Amino acid sequence: MGLLEKIQEPKDLRKLNSTELATLAHEIRQEMIKVVSQNGGHLAPNLGVVELTLALHRTFNSPKDKIVWDVGHQTYVHKLLTGRLPKFKTIRQYKGLSGFPKRGESPHDSFETGHSSTSISAAVGYAKARDVLHEDHHVVAVIGDGAMTGGMAFEALNHAGHSETNIIVVLNDNEMSISPNVGAMSTYLNRLRTDPMYDKRKEELEYLLKRIPGIGNQVAKLAAKAKDSLKYLLVPGLLFEELGFTYLGPIDGHDLALVEQVFEQAKNKKCPVLIHVVTCKGKGYKPAEENPDVFHGIGPFDPETGKVAKKSAPPTYTAVFGETLCKLAEENSKIVAITAAMPSGTGLNEFAKKYPERFFDVGIAEQHAVTFAAGLAFGGLKPVVPIYSTFYQRAYDQVLHDVCLQQANVVLAIDRAGIVGDDGPTHHGIFDISFFRIIPNLIIMAPKDENELRHMLYTALKYNGPIALRYPRSVGQGVAMDKNLVEIPFGKAEVLRDGRDVTIIGVGPMVYTCLQAAQELSHLGVDAAVVNLRFVTPLDRELLSHYARQTKKFITIEDHALKGGMGSAILEFLEEEGIDDVVVERLGYPGFVDQGPISKLLSIYGLSVKGIVQAAERLQLLGSAAES
Repeated sequence: MGLLEKIQEPKDLRKLNSTELATLAHEIRQEMIKVVSQNGGHLAPNLGVVELTLALHRTFNSPKDKIVWDVGHQTYVHKLLTGRLPKFKTIRQYKGLSGFPKRGESPHDSFETGHSSTSISAAVGYAKARDVLHEDHHVVAVIGDGAMTGGMAFEALNHAGHSETNIIVVLNDNEMSISPNVGAMSTYLNRLRTDPMYDKRKEELEYLLKRIPGIGNQVAKLAAKAKDSLKYLLVPGLLFEELGFTYLGPIDGHDLALVEQVFEQAKNKKCPVLIHVVTCKGKGYKPAEENPDVFHGIGPFDPETGKVAKKSAPPTYTAVFGETLCKLAEENSKIVAITAAMPSGTGLNEFAKKYPERFFDVGIAEQHAVTFAAGLAFGGLKPVVPIYSTFYQRAYDQVLHDVCLQQANVVLAIDRAGIVGDDGPTHHGIFDISFFRIIPNLIIMAPKDENELRHMLYTALKYNGPIALRYPRSVGQGVAMDKNLVEIPFGKAEVLRDGRDVTIIGVGPMVYTCLQAAQELSHLGVDAAVVNLRFVTPLDRELLSHYARQTKKFITIEDHALKGGMGSAILEFLEEEGIDDVVVERLGYPGFVDQGPISKLLSIYGLSVKGIVQAAERLQLLGSAAES
């Protein structure tokens, strides 16, 4: 039995010596590489925080002490150290461990995360609750340098510093190296500032200076000014100091003894403390160290070589989007692209290389990205803003107030629309139709396949005003690509199959499921029409009215939440038109959706051929068709 198997809870770590801890760190890395190579997941971030996580759990008393992880994709080590080793092989699997913190999974998961820049706010909340209830425990927020670019993190720092809240913020910086001289100087200054005698000696010196007759106060002020000047020259992290935090660092995040020492010093401070820890993303696994971006979030791979098994498949919607945008940008110099720290994930890498002066990475700042786009539009450019559906939630006010209210000429590209699989409920993009379609002036399109995506992007760039284009994470349908791009008539749906018994209305790639279901229903004697809605706003009212009269039965299917989704829009349309003799069966998600393979989740929620056939049964179509 290895050391890892003996760790049942964090307190077991405190029994280990330095040699045993080094062995344990190696075992943890090997376990993560083994499991992630099979399941996929966030490997590089977790390899980089092994020693940091060990130090956290050796120094702090979780779950009494609260450890709040930002984003949460780097909590695999935390899970292994808090009793979840037996289930670790199920991570990111259906009904298995979540790839992110989950309160229902363990009392050690104090706050659920998945979106960045939230940890400090949650930690301040925990700390204030502790103070109001007169409790005694530590609160620690662990945040990465990327997440620190989010405005919410600075809002929380500002609040904590201003209110002098006793919290500890651990800034995990895995992009910056430490030069030896800066590290030595910062270690020396930190030792001075965290020495319990330092504040006492400083106060005594100020008291003695002020007692010098005539000149004491002036000398004390001069000394304070000189001290501040020296601090400005030598102390890194001055921004955090000015926000009211005691800054410690930068320190080597892989030096376990040093990290523990600084954590212990921070525990003795009764004020906001920020500890700057520098780590190496992918530490201990050469392929991940050399390609941290690739191994940040990766599918199954060969652990011996680090190579991902490539399968022959059509290009992803994201890849087609990026390629098409590059082509159109070549023809139109006013097209610019904006990303919120996701150039690779949103297919903009090639655009960034070809048009660096027209590419803007604003960091993890979706709110700024959208309002920045509005400013670019009013300045005469045509901005395209691809952001994951789940992250567009963070920029809702900006879409409504800064883009749509002012009718800014902006293309909102909603990537990862629909369920995304193993990342689970924090990353599924199943609410964007609901919160976008109620906004006036905003057109929403969704292509049935990758070829239609190209035409829709071309159409969106021709349109003068706010327009949204939603598409999934998955590979395309493998359809042939048209040579020439054409504009799609606004608000016009596409009839793919006529029918007299029922109208199946799909949006996005669900349309192909509709076609397969119609074929299956035809064998059962049901003549089904299939409509590719294409536009969620505005709806094709003329076409919908026609099929309402012709079939009097609708089945709607969408890779989206039922409340407020496309099916709800159809119901609203029928009510507005006074059409009360149409029966509607809506297929979609009733609420939050757990993690799991996309095909399995679609099947569970009835977004499948079988689900549509069952909906037809509920409409009593199969029986009536047999009778006729």
